[in-house]
Amino acid sequence: MFELASLLTYLAVVIGLFLIPGPRYCWYSLARCKASVRSASPPGWGVATGDLIHTLCAALGLSAILMTSAAAFNAVKWVGASYLIYLGVRAFMAKTGTHARLELPAVTPRQAFFQAASLGR
Repeated sequence: MFELASLLTYLAVVIGLFLIPGPRYCWYSLARCKASVRSASPPGWGVATGDLIHTLCAALGLSAILMTSAAAFNAVKWVGASYLIYLGVRAFMAKTGTHARLELPAVTPRQAFFQAASLGR
């Protein structure tokens, strides 16, 4: 079993990391500032669902598989790298004016839920 000092240190680090705002917090704050509490509810539930899915994957051992299987880890790593390269090329090729203005498209509550669920910490 864990020593009490180790457990308390671990809990302090986990809570500290949990409190650091990430992209989900920024996205949720933007959704909340743009509209009412009711329209900010689906993104909030989406964030909670994303956390639940991540926790279930860890509990089912998928994280352990990625840590022990070099092939699985490399596959995930290369898929992620390819996606980032795709996003970079797409951003580089996008046409913008000298005074580009950010226009955010309207999203449905369903879209907001799934966007929030897919955001990482």
